[in-house]
Amino acid sequence: MVLFSDLGIGPDLVHALEKQGISEPFEVQRESIPDSILGHDVCCRAPTGSGKTLAFGLPLLARTQLAKSKSPTSLILTPTRELAEQICSVLKPLAKAIGVNVLSVYGGVSYRNQLRGLEDGVEILVACPGRLLDLIDRRALTLKHTNIIVLDEADRMADMGFMEPVCKIIEMCSKERQTILFSATLDDEVSEIVEKYQDNPITIEVGPEEVSIESMDHYFWKVKNHKRVDIAAEIVKKSGRSIVFCKTRRGVDRLEQDLIEKGIACTPIHGGLNQNQRDRAMRKFSTGRTMVLIATDVASRGIDVEGINCVINFDPPENGKAYKHRGGRTARAGTSGIVVSFVPKSKERIYSRIQKEVGIKYRFTLPQIEVLSENEFELVPPEKGDRSDRKSRRGRSRGRNRISKNKRKFSSRERQKDRPDRRNKSKRRGVDSKGRKKDRNNSKKDSKLSEGNKSRNRSRP
Repeated sequence: MVLFSDLGIGPDLVHALEKQGISEPFEVQRESIPDSILGHDVCCRAPTGSGKTLAFGLPLLARTQLAKSKSPTSLILTPTRELAEQICSVLKPLAKAIGVNVLSVYGGVSYRNQLRGLEDGVEILVACPGRLLDLIDRRALTLKHTNIIVLDEADRMADMGFMEPVCKIIEMCSKERQTILFSATLDDEVSEIVEKYQDNPITIEVGPEEVSIESMDHYFWKVKNHKRVDIAAEIVKKSGRSIVFCKTRRGVDRLEQDLIEKGIACTPIHGGLNQNQRDRAMRKFSTGRTMVLIATDVASRGIDVEGINCVINFDPPENGKAYKHRGGRTARAGTSGIVVSFVPKSKERIYSRIQKEVGIKYRFTLPQIEVLSENEFELVPPEKGDRSDRKSRRGRSRGRNRISKNKRKFSSRERQKDRPDRRNKSKRRGVDSKGRKKDRNNSKKDSKLSEGNKSRNRSRP
């Protein structure tokens, strides 16, 4: 059995790994760590969930040099905030064991903590390209002393249009840098990065290039637009944990409300949510407190949740590659999964092209819910004091409350119409019933006269 110590990892890190119950390296770690720890450029193709984070993280921890303020010595670039946080959560406990600081920077959150962390000095910086360039423009850090750079999920960064900023960032790093690249595929723009920025890289390929399209059951159902919500609800009730893809943020939010009205526990994730909202959404879905995740393509990057039985294309993907990315959320680790695409008549040509690009051929048929396998799914109770769950419960009754408020307003107006107008009869201070000013002296005289009259009347026999 190969151990981490056999790969060149020092005793302090080995001990820290053992404390977490990690003793035997995965294949991608066995293959890539020895070359990375020797300082070679490495180009590795490996699927999500294969142990890539430790494969590049351990060599960084072993080789990184102490950093000065605002000048990290190692950099990990990643496409999404979720991936940045995930990498940090893996590396921070190990870094603490050897006195190395790790910091993540990404958009959607305040600059304050990120600026403070850079000021204090950080050896390993985990960053999304956009926020990193923003911080560099603010002169919050420099990359001239960064001598190790890792590109994680390089293919996804290419898909999301980050290649230009990634190239700009690489060129800001030390010319004597080591460049390590990890990707699920090594084609197109990724191969250009390898050729341009890596020096005689060691190429390593582990596992299948991507989730096999043959491992999924594909259904293309002819569904009219106004029937899509009903069919989607039936599918997820039978299939259990599912991801539904929409084209726009507005579409995601609208579908969330429609499914909630049908009694389905769901949560949205898209670029319009702030970081805390996205974290809560992913936590609810991954822990089983909600059954359905409704997502846009960009927001779904980096989602790696086990046990997803079904993917629904509520709106069509952009192309065959996007269809594979969506479908790749299911049928993982040797399990089966289903992909259901809604095909209104206006989208038939789009789906014909997508099938051709993917290399599959299926007929467009009417929905057949009975052919889907049934999967039981039991919701986990919400955490005590979870605001997001209270918010979703409030959302269910929002429409009902709005109607009742309108009724109350209407009945209030009706009652007001029936009420007699008392405005002219109200007594104003210092004004008589005809609107004339009262004379204080006269009013006192009048009151004395009236009292005198009363006493005279009482004295009469």
